[in-house]
Amino acid sequence: MLHSVDTCSCHFNAIPLHRCHNRYKNALVRPSGTSQSHDTSAASNMIRSFLLVAAVASATSARVMDSLAAVPRGWESVRPALPEETVSLRIALKQQRAEALEQAVLDISTPGHPKYGRHLTRDELRSYTTPSQSATLAVTRWLEDHNIQTAVADNDWVTFSTTVENASHLLKTDFAWYRNVENNIELKLRTLAYSVPDEVAPHIDLVQPTTRFGQPVAKRSTIFEMHHLDANAANKIKLAAAGQANCNLTITPDCLKWLYDIKYKPTDSIENTIAFASFLEQYARYDDFQTFQSRYIPEAQGQNFTVELVNGGLDDQNSWRDSGEANLDVQYIHAVSHPAPILQYSTGGRGPLIPTKTQPKPPGTNEPYLEWLTYLLNQTDDKIPKVISVSYGEEEQSIPRDYAVKVCNMFMQLGGRGVSVIFASGDSGPGTHCIRSTDNATFFEPTFPAGCPYVTSVGATYLTNPEKAISFSSGGFSMYHPRPQWQRTAVEPYLRTIGDTYAPYFDPRGRAIPDISAQGSNFNVIDKGYNSLLSGTSASAPVVAGIVGLLNAARYTLGLPSLGFLNPWLYNNSDAFTDVVAGAGVGCRRRKELGYGGASWNATVGWDPVTGLGTPKFGRLLQLAAPGVANA
Repeated sequence: MLHSVDTCSCHFNAIPLHRCHNRYKNALVRPSGTSQSHDTSAASNMIRSFLLVAAVASATSARVMDSLAAVPRGWESVRPALPEETVSLRIALKQQRAEALEQAVLDISTPGHPKYGRHLTRDELRSYTTPSQSATLAVTRWLEDHNIQTAVADNDWVTFSTTVENASHLLKTDFAWYRNVENNIELKLRTLAYSVPDEVAPHIDLVQPTTRFGQPVAKRSTIFEMHHLDANAANKIKLAAAGQANCNLTITPDCLKWLYDIKYKPTDSIENTIAFASFLEQYARYDDFQTFQSRYIPEAQGQNFTVELVNGGLDDQNSWRDSGEANLDVQYIHAVSHPAPILQYSTGGRGPLIPTKTQPKPPGTNEPYLEWLTYLLNQTDDKIPKVISVSYGEEEQSIPRDYAVKVCNMFMQLGGRGVSVIFASGDSGPGTHCIRSTDNATFFEPTFPAGCPYVTSVGATYLTNPEKAISFSSGGFSMYHPRPQWQRTAVEPYLRTIGDTYAPYFDPRGRAIPDISAQGSNFNVIDKGYNSLLSGTSASAPVVAGIVGLLNAARYTLGLPSLGFLNPWLYNNSDAFTDVVAGAGVGCRRRKELGYGGASWNATVGWDPVTGLGTPKFGRLLQLAAPGVANA
């Protein structure tokens, strides 16, 4: 019998889980437990281990949470893990009111709803995401029964380290060391399947890293290409006036303001802060930022950006690593929105990945979204920025479904707190290799996290008067997320137009990508002292983030809240975008079934999977977001 016990402080604070249990273990009549038998012998063939796990799970009334039919492509078993070796794991507990939270976020994000704009505080959000008392108790008891006393609870997450022997008994599996066959160096401690007891399974979403092999991605960021310019070429661009002729060739801050009619200037108030995320040891450079200002925005000289370090991230201004992505982000958020403050999140670490044909190497290039998102959601209400731009992504099928869904849930939580999250859609059109991992069939490659309905996905255009879809702009339909209600009216006419074209190669029921688009070709960026031209949806995303930041700043002058989760508002105001009806996103060139030239998503009247609703008309967006505020 469970007695009512206040566990709020256990849920709301990162404290050792056993202390929570000690508060109320005297109120709990614990059922007698039975020791689970476990075969600790080393198996050279890990497929045999998988079959054994399934059999044991069945015999002991446990639920298999995840399993792989074989060692993933690109990996090989090296040896069984030793019992005394250490493994660190993270358990995601089921949220007590997950469905109610989703409805609440939709209500506060839908124009015309009585709750529109009434964003949640951190504590209000946690009233939805906090796991139930029974979930916390069950997981606490389960861990303690396996001599795990040092687990730490942080709302709906529990983290702990233990021995391989303990973890193997806990999850009814065998851990082993696996090697990346591509580099013959990278080792991962993983298993091919894991189970949890039936009485615990209803309280757990996932345990990781277990079956997630850290096979790396090929796309490091969504920069498509980058070229350095000599001094003469750079000076000519600096002196050129914004206009159709010059802006067809290369993009400067003045081009974007001319093309999208951006005249509004915000204040430098801290509430107007716009953030961007940097991963993979890429750091924006202060010297390059100042050079960019002096060359392209002389009136902004003297402003700088700030950096927050997350999960061991650094701010290495002398790094030999690529800085093009981070410099592009900070310079073009600044180009559109100065003097609004800019914040860079520099996040360390690398995350889990499933190997695919498109993304087999090199080692460790998958971004640790969970660590970054956990950090963000723990921020107090006055510390969390209301616009965040992210220009990183990968093939959706390379991400385990439960991981992708959990990350998307966390983006939804940010939306609930009034944050607009902007993601580049990717730079591979319908896909690169276009091979489905499960059966090697031809299939288009939607991108992650752009496929999450709770982020705003941004495609790319080029040229002016009119703008056209650029060939690398990614789009399509998510494999994991169904199409939301707010998107159906815009997307379904497109599906009717194309009929059965490419029908075997995508799921037409999925969330459609992208939502909107912006210029993405030949952006002038200062990188490591050079004037460079960068192209990609990586350029488009910070432009949109800057525009959303301006809209929020204008709303604040009227006493209105931030726009928050944008997508229902965008689709409700499609007339605020210039429809792009020419060009196409092209990919899948290696698949014979698709013929010479591969496959293409064409830009057309209305929404399409290369430019979305189109490119922004800032004056109209400002009128809708902040009625009466002048675009001046």
